Amino acid sequence: FWVDLDVSPVWDKQRKLTHWVAVGRDVTERKLAEEKIQHLAFYDALTKLPNRQLLMDRLHAALADPARPREGALMFIDLDNFKVLNDTLGHQKGDMLLQLVAERLRSCVSKGDTVARLGGDEFVILLENRGDKPLDPAKGARAVAERILAALGEPYVLPGYLHHTTCSIGVTLFGKSDRTVSELLKQADLAMYQAKSAGRNTVCFFDPEMQAVVSANAALAADLRQAWREGHFKVDYQPQVGADGRMIGVEALLRWQHPQRGVVPPSHFISSAEDTSLIIPIGRWVLDTACAQLAAWARRPDRRHLSISVNVSVKQFRHPEFVDEVMEAIAQWGVQPGKLKLELTESLLADGIDVTIAKMGSLKDMGVQLSLDDFGIGYSSLSYLKRLPLDQLKIDREFVKDILTDANDAAIARTVIGLAHSLDLDVIAEGVETEEQRQFLARQGCDSYQGYLFCRPLPIDELEAFMDRQPAQEPATA
Repeated sequence: FWVDLDVSPVWDKQRKLTHWVAVGRDVTERKLAEEKIQHLAFYDALTKLPNRQLLMDRLHAALADPARPREGALMFIDLDNFKVLNDTLGHQKGDMLLQLVAERLRSCVSKGDTVARLGGDEFVILLENRGDKPLDPAKGARAVAERILAALGEPYVLPGYLHHTTCSIGVTLFGKSDRTVSELLKQADLAMYQAKSAGRNTVCFFDPEMQAVVSANAALAADLRQAWREGHFKVDYQPQVGADGRMIGVEALLRWQHPQRGVVPPSHFISSAEDTSLIIPIGRWVLDTACAQLAAWARRPDRRHLSISVNVSVKQFRHPEFVDEVMEAIAQWGVQPGKLKLELTESLLADGIDVTIAKMGSLKDMGVQLSLDDFGIGYSSLSYLKRLPLDQLKIDREFVKDILTDANDAAIARTVIGLAHSLDLDVIAEGVETEEQRQFLARQGCDSYQGYLFCRPLPIDELEAFMDRQPAQEPATA
């Protein structure tokens, strides 16, 4: 027990010390409360591991003395698919798993190393090269990571359930560099996500190129937000022609008019727009722009037969209000739904196929045409294809560009055309650049074409001028 003791001297009239008086108080409860507060401040309540605050203190201490820098490694560990366990078996079993993981992590490191829990299923290990424990940081981190992968890969016995899981590990090394604590954590985190991308259940060491990529992506995302605010996006149109050479429609192609970079093609920024969710408002704007153009063409007898194809990203299609937004755009501009064609990517078929088919069915019931873009390079499955309410398959330009020299590409194009016709679907080939390519596709029965052979993508005013220069002809029927 703890005692707080006050000792006071007692003097006589001659100022001589005669004795002492001691008063003791039992302060055990106060001391225990202070220890508990200290533990709560620096340790995780669930796993009893050091928490973020204590980890940061130890990291600062490891990097504090610039004259005698310590070498070491920082490891960021994240459980793979932990959310599945919580969603299926509940948070109680999830907490039990985290406690077992903490015990196994402690068993994988040496005395003096720090195993901390940042939160959720994220753990951090600090390995330090001290005088009593010399090590090569890279070799030591590799050995510890391999022990962790093996230990955490063993089954976990939970009440009434035997659970299997793995982890992804990111590692960054530190020594004589001037990196800060936050930079080290960020680098280890980036390496961990690289391990996730590599297929999980693996370890990845930080590479400066990762930081360069992330920084470039962050700059691109910031530029995208500014471009959206300032209206730097535009829509170009590329003509699509039928088997007889007549123009039957156009594809609306999003372009980014960057003040410094010039025109940025979608392939360079669409993935960033999806990551930032900017693709939702941008996609709606493209849809409105296309419908407005259809309304303008509907007032001209020589243009009213034209359709417009609009690309729809996966995130945009899966937005809960997407179908309603299409309906609103059609109603707002008063266009015929059959003149609007939505081009969907095969990645939509990767998961949630039933929801995808239901949404496509709703759009089809409205009269909107549906085209499967870049067919043959993604997740195509014949079992899915027969269930999709499609109107058209689009042969990807990758198969068209070498169609005359690569027998495999020629066979694929021939197969896609035959498959489309057997399913009573139209087929269009994109990226057609030569008359020989068009003739080959025509011999296989291709219905329509798109590519530089006919016209490059043009702004609307140049497209109108291009159409005005074409020989007069009877409008094709819809």
